[in-house]
Amino acid sequence: MNTTEKKNFALTGLAGYIAPRHLQAIKDTGNRLVAAADPHDSVGIIDSYFPQASFFTEFERFDRHLEKIRRDRNGDAIDYLTICSPNNLHDAHIRLAMRVEADAICEKPLVLNPWNLDILQELEQEYGQRVWTILQLRVHPSLVELKEKLSASKTGKRHKVNLTYITSRGLWYHYSWKGDEQKSGGIGTNIGIHFFDLLFWLFGKPNVTELHIREANRMGGFLELPNADVEWFLS
Repeated sequence: MNTTEKKNFALTGLAGYIAPRHLQAIKDTGNRLVAAADPHDSVGIIDSYFPQASFFTEFERFDRHLEKIRRDRNGDAIDYLTICSPNNLHDAHIRLAMRVEADAICEKPLVLNPWNLDILQELEQEYGQRVWTILQLRVHPSLVELKEKLSASKTGKRHKVNLTYITSRGLWYHYSWKGDEQKSGGIGTNIGIHFFDLLFWLFGKPNVTELHIREANRMGGFLELPNADVEWFLS
């Protein structure tokens, strides 16, 4: 991004948990939010960031608005669409970004079904836009330090890693989109994907993957990576 030129953003999933971080990032980098969408209207937080941004609870009207400002060529056309919506909507919202000539900035996972990645890659080439995903653990200071230590090591040692993540969730979780496997993809894509990305970044892409447990509230398995053997469990 050219930091000397103010960019226009739109955002989906404004009422969600992660949206305020993106609002803060857009503001901190001196850019502008021109439009946002969410089926829920508890979005008063936007007043602290971009009170003049247009807001829509109907995605069709949001889509129409982005297309209109693209065609008006009055300086409001968006450069980036930030996607904070439920996982099952990510690839559809990425396609919207492509159609209105904007790059997509999307929370993980980009898709729930891996074959849809091929379509997104083709759309990047077709429209000349890019899809950027959020890889937040890769910039965490302590993890950057660990990555540097592993890269500098000359021992050739193969690492044994045990990754266990257990967190409590109230009853609300099972009634939200996060607890609906059709919308979130389940624990593996809703929570585990952040850890899998970290492991692949640290130790390389998997040679062998095994899934030992797959239930609504827990998953576990084994990864053979170029520089590590990983046993993992999520609950």
